[in-house]
Amino acid sequence: MIKIVKGVILAGGFGTRLRPLTKVVNKHLLPIYNKPMIYYPIETLKKAGIKNILVITGTEHAGAIFNLLGSGKDFGVNFTFRVQDEAGGIPQAMGLAKEFVGEDKFVSINGDNIITEDISEFVKAFENGTEKSRVLLFETTKEEASKAGVAVLEGDEVKEVVEKPKDPPTNWVVVGVYMYTPQVFDVIKNLKPSARGELEVADLHNFYIKDGSLKASKMKEEWLDAGSFDELLRVNKIIGEREQKE
Repeated sequence: MIKIVKGVILAGGFGTRLRPLTKVVNKHLLPIYNKPMIYYPIETLKKAGIKNILVITGTEHAGAIFNLLGSGKDFGVNFTFRVQDEAGGIPQAMGLAKEFVGEDKFVSINGDNIITEDISEFVKAFENGTEKSRVLLFETTKEEASKAGVAVLEGDEVKEVVEKPKDPPTNWVVVGVYMYTPQVFDVIKNLKPSARGELEVADLHNFYIKDGSLKASKMKEEWLDAGSFDELLRVNKIIGEREQKE
């Protein structure tokens, strides 16, 4: 029986929306209150019981990521590293995890996503379920939804994912946490680049929706994305206030 024992953190890309900061540092090393951004996805996976984690980063500032994280001993996990030579989209980066994942199910999380909710329940449901993919949904504002992948829902069932729609059909967005069986690597091989020249994660979602093998879980607590200056400022404020209360 396949079990989830693996986690993947996608920490590549050029962080162009955060220039000039990201000219000298990997985006995922920027501070979120009192910790580097990448600490938060590590904690999310660890809380969910995932200790074997692959960190995928770009060629720029990769050494800084290695120096910060080390073997994983200080975090109580085991790190493996892969370098993404060029930015080709989330599925392209995820494809680098094939050898690491092997025959296991896995959870992939974007390195700039801050999840305040314990996702153990969702991970366990996927681990014990028969679906080939599970995504997490978060209800946000219409303005924020227009900047993300939006789930078209029929009850709790996702019928389609629309990428950055001008007029979002719902306010439920697909957050940067994706759960897959190893079959995903065959699907990635057959994806075609979008007009941006990259492989799009929405195409992965829609493949599994058409296949009838995608399930979605709705989050109740905050999901935060720190990919732009405004988002970085907002996330620091929210996390800072939370930390000061504890």
